[in-house]
Order: sequence, then structure tokens, then C-alpha cells
Amino acid sequence: MSFFVRVWARILLAPILVTAVALLVRGYASTGDGFAGGVVAATGVLLQYVAFGQRRVEAFLPVLWAGPAAGWGLALALAVTFGPGVLGRAPVSHFPAPGAHVTYVGMLEVHTALLFDAGVFLTVFGGLVSMLHWIAKPRPERAP
Repeated sequence: MSFFVRVWARILLAPILVTAVALLVRGYASTGDGFAGGVVAATGVLLQYVAFGQRRVEAFLPVLWAGPAAGWGLALALAVTFGPGVLGRAPVSHFPAPGAHVTYVGMLEVHTALLFDAGVFLTVFGGLVSMLHWIAKPRPERAP
């Protein structure tokens, strides 16, 4: 890849990841969600693979944590989905309930919909980056 492409790929990584997190946290109240955020974040990693190649990307990005992140994301999403059943409530019941007091971190409302979207984000991002890792992995050449 050219020097120009590598410089822009490195410059764009942080804004792409910030945009992905913004999609995640705004998903319950506006356009976006965990799935879209995970796809955008994985696209940022894909740009790095295209610009730098597999060895250099895996030297400066922790892409090998993507598989476990996908597993933990799936576990979180399933816990939020089926956890209320343990308490005798319907699956995917929101906590706090509509009309109840919501905890805020800055302007961000913290509730189970955000946790579910975070699980989806981790699952999608981790799954896509794991696939990128295996696609980019060099294959041994076969003798004819």
C-alpha cells in the first residue's frame, strides 16, 4: 500500500471507533444500535488490514481478543434477554421499568437496553474481526 493510504488509515482509526461507540450508546434513543456500531468498528479494523497487512495489524491492535470478546458479548446479551426469567418476569424485561428512576452517567441513561446493545456490539465486532483474522492469515503453499 502507498504511504498516503497508510497514513490515512492510521488517522481514521480513532474517529471510526468513536463513531462506533456513539452508535452503540445512542441506539436506544436514536438511529444506531449495537449491531451497526459493531459493523462500523470492524470496518475500521478492516481498513487497517488492507493498509498494513496481517502481521503489522496484529502487532499493534489486540485483534486476538476478538474471539473471546464475541463470546462474552453473546453471554451478556443472553443474560440480559433471559435473566429476568429468573426473577419471574418476561424475557427482555427492561430495568428500570418504564416511568421509574433511571441512573445517568453524564447524559447517558444506564439500563438493560444499553447492556443488551453492548453485548450485541461485542458479538458482532468480535465475530467480524475474528473472521478478518482468519481470512488474512497466510496459508502454506501446496506443492503441485
